[in-house]
Amino acid sequence: MPDDKQGRNKQAANEEQRQRERALQEARDRADERAPGEQLGDLDDALEIQDYPTTTEQLVENYGDYEVETQGGSKPIHEVLASVDNEIYDSADDVRDRIQRLINRR
Repeated sequence: MPDDKQGRNKQAANEEQRQRERALQEARDRADERAPGEQLGDLDDALEIQDYPTTTEQLVENYGDYEVETQGGSKPIHEVLASVDNEIYDSADDVRDRIQRLINRR
């Protein structure tokens, strides 16, 4: 490309196009990331069909072997909830919030 005004303008336009393409790709990549509630894998779906209110004991009994990703690696729910007293949860969102707080604390 010649080093003249037209060549420099074309280079600038190409760079702007590449930046737009990178921004679009980053947005696509972020869209593919799991939202916080979705980080619970199969447990997330199971919590939707659980009857509420429910207790920590019932959750451990029903889903204790379900694995979730924590900062320290994959752990079963019974280990994640081991430090929690027998609390009452009114919804799947309540359970997700509690588990997320426990996961992010570890």
